[in-house]
Amino acid sequence: MIARRLLFVLVCVLGVAGLIGGLLYGDATENPNPPGHQPQFYSQAEFRQVVDQLNAEFAAHWREQEVSPTPRAPDLTILRRISLGLTGAVPSLEEIRMFEEARPEHPEQWWLSRLFADRRYSDYVAERLARAYVGTENGPFLLYRRRRFVLWLSDQLHQNTRYDEIVRHLISDSGLWTDNPAVNFVTVTCMQDQNNQPDPVRLAGRTTRAFLGVRLDCVQCHDDNLGGPWLQSDFHELAAYFAPAGQSLVGIRDDPKKQYEYQYLHAEKAENVPFRPPFNQDLVQPNGTPREQLARWVTHKENRPFARAMVNRMWALMFGKPLVEPIDSIPLEGPYPPGLELLADDFIAHQFDIQRLVRVIAASDVYQRDSQADFEITMDHEDAWAAFPLTRLRPEQMAGGLLQASSLTTIDADSHIIKKLIRFGQEAEFVKRYGDMGEDEFDDRGGTIPQRLLMLNGNLVQERTAPNRLLNAASRIGALAPTDDQAVETAYLAVLSRRPTAEEARYFSERLQGAKGDKRAERMEDLYWTLVNSTEFSWNH
Repeated sequence: MIARRLLFVLVCVLGVAGLIGGLLYGDATENPNPPGHQPQFYSQAEFRQVVDQLNAEFAAHWREQEVSPTPRAPDLTILRRISLGLTGAVPSLEEIRMFEEARPEHPEQWWLSRLFADRRYSDYVAERLARAYVGTENGPFLLYRRRRFVLWLSDQLHQNTRYDEIVRHLISDSGLWTDNPAVNFVTVTCMQDQNNQPDPVRLAGRTTRAFLGVRLDCVQCHDDNLGGPWLQSDFHELAAYFAPAGQSLVGIRDDPKKQYEYQYLHAEKAENVPFRPPFNQDLVQPNGTPREQLARWVTHKENRPFARAMVNRMWALMFGKPLVEPIDSIPLEGPYPPGLELLADDFIAHQFDIQRLVRVIAASDVYQRDSQADFEITMDHEDAWAAFPLTRLRPEQMAGGLLQASSLTTIDADSHIIKKLIRFGQEAEFVKRYGDMGEDEFDDRGGTIPQRLLMLNGNLVQERTAPNRLLNAASRIGALAPTDDQAVETAYLAVLSRRPTAEEARYFSERLQGAKGDKRAERMEDLYWTLVNSTEFSWNH
């Protein structure tokens, strides 16, 4: 029995060593082709036409602005952008090795096929969208289940449910927030009401900002006095759609007899407010409950603000900043920046397919531009999208990037439960201390001294770079890499998703030269600590 157990342990150790050795040497560890990937589709005229039109719009814009675009970024840089934007982490060394073994014809599409089949994508994007839909607070357990809401939203994204269908559920669904998680969009507003009833005002504000990219709540208390088109009545006539929604023992239900009353500014008394959308009234379909009517109006294919808002939000996720800023304030009338209307058209024409939208953006020249060039890059280049914009990583991207960089294998849904729990706890603690950006996560904010100190001296960085052959990539690389040059190259790939320059490789290899045992482990720790604290690691580029 003892001999049998020892043999089992030996086989496990050899298996792990073989896997790590394969990653260090660059051998593929599994079939590199993502399930369902169809490379021929991305060369077909139907797909290339919209990408070519998008490229032409930006090329014309660059000529008009008299700026030269930067060259195409390296494949691994583009893959890093996609991973940070759609999973909140850098690519793993394991994934990089598989990508380089596959050498796909359309690198970005191959990568997206992997991510779309992975819950990392749907879980991460669901959390980003949930911040716009319901905020960041958990709220009272008996009225609102944010975790169930985000999980439901993740399921919809994983199944690639039409975006208009998702939003219709959010606005119009009834029932218990436990049985029908979409209802949490409504019940989250019960927290501010002493009778635990939905708040039409907050629901109207969320609806216009999140789904239409319009800050209609700015006229909640008075007409627009800055020359804008909005009246106070525009906001409250929209809010009236939510007035019949009430909460009871059976969850959210609509009472057709319940009306919305409001006392307008300078009015002598409150009055009944009819429900009516603030624009495109001809798209209203009068059958069904008021919320069902509103849901159909918001998501109508001819209601272009709906498509523009999602294009702008997905663009922001992938680039780190939106096409139109602020992200939830898109004018009803143009002029619009290049790409916005074209992508909105394609989004509508393909039944609000989010994955299609992401694939088109990723295939475009503007997304694949480098952030550096052999000429001076100015703000004019970034403003015109002639160079990929440099954006500071958000807190969850910093934590996710660090945790993945310190693991040679991919941390995904197939990882061991203990590994996932450790990541969840460490990431939550890091984000809390680093400073969660809340709902306004695309606002441009500078770094802070506490953030730098957390990276320099914080527990997560120390734990994930310290010598530990069981958990940390730095120790494994130092112990198993056949040469110093291989150790340095592997560390760069795992942390920065690129190979070192000749100067970088020479510098760090010289510091590893001749080091053995604990001394080598300490120097590998220094190398990893240096890389994760570099400016390059903490910015999307």
